[in-house]
Amino acid sequence: MLAKLPKTRDARLIVGTEHSDDAGVYKLRADLAIVNTVDFFPPIVDDPYEFGRIAAANALSDVYAMGAKPITVLNIVGFPSATLDVSVLAEILRGGAERAAAAGAVVVGGHTVDDKELKYGMAVTGQVHPKRVVKNGGARAGDVLVLTKPLGTGIVASGIKRGATDEHEERAATASMVALNDIAGAALTRYKARACTDITGFGLAGHGAEMAAASKEVRLVFEAAVLPLLPGTARLAEAGFLTGGGGRNEEFLGRKLSIAKGIEETTAAVLVDPQTSGGLLVSLPARQAPGYVEALHKRGLRPAVIGRVVARPARSPVLVAAE
Repeated sequence: MLAKLPKTRDARLIVGTEHSDDAGVYKLRADLAIVNTVDFFPPIVDDPYEFGRIAAANALSDVYAMGAKPITVLNIVGFPSATLDVSVLAEILRGGAERAAAAGAVVVGGHTVDDKELKYGMAVTGQVHPKRVVKNGGARAGDVLVLTKPLGTGIVASGIKRGATDEHEERAATASMVALNDIAGAALTRYKARACTDITGFGLAGHGAEMAAASKEVRLVFEAAVLPLLPGTARLAEAGFLTGGGGRNEEFLGRKLSIAKGIEETTAAVLVDPQTSGGLLVSLPARQAPGYVEALHKRGLRPAVIGRVVARPARSPVLVAAE
């Protein structure tokens, strides 16, 4: 669809749609650029307040993935006024406002339409120095790959909808989705991150493929044994609580993804599992990765080194899942 649209040409546009980056970046001055992104979706949990917090954290994440700081947000709402009381919307907006405040951003307004299906999200504006923008391209052979949140939100959410999860699993998934990527994002330039993307609807493999393609002539190698998972993810995946989005991600990737024969089907499912408000996938020089991981650990996060970047042989997969 985007290929059919006219190309945007402006010397001040630092990041556009060329490489499926997480947000657009536009230069205002030599020392200031603005970052723009938008994201919204239907409820993933029953609690309206928590849904608002999750949707807001998810939208804000795109700005953090660029190494930027969010400054203002606009609410975007589709609300079924014929079937839901407006008190539900009030709670959703309260949750979104809480996450915006936690991010240091200001809610400046929004727009609501009457819709058959409830939807909520945000358009976010951030700021960054033009020379400190982190893109999803730039990974180099020899880099280390760090993931800042565990995987499995899609699988666990599927289990929640079908009553197959316990309270601990639900709390852990919600807490992960509500958590901002602010700390991980703020440390990107300090530890000289070469590339970054946040893991959302296309899953780890889908967004990893975008990173590899944008970086050119490299492939990402994920070590299946060390992938961090949310509580209950492996059990639920084995029981078949998968998502339609995961299947579509796998189909879209096709031969771009090569999975070692010894890897279990549940692990393969996690690779393509659509994430909501997932963590950052960061490519760092090998000498910088330990410092980045330690810095995040000290702030209470659970980052994990999940693989490496290698040179890509011609006409070979851009992603490899190794044992």
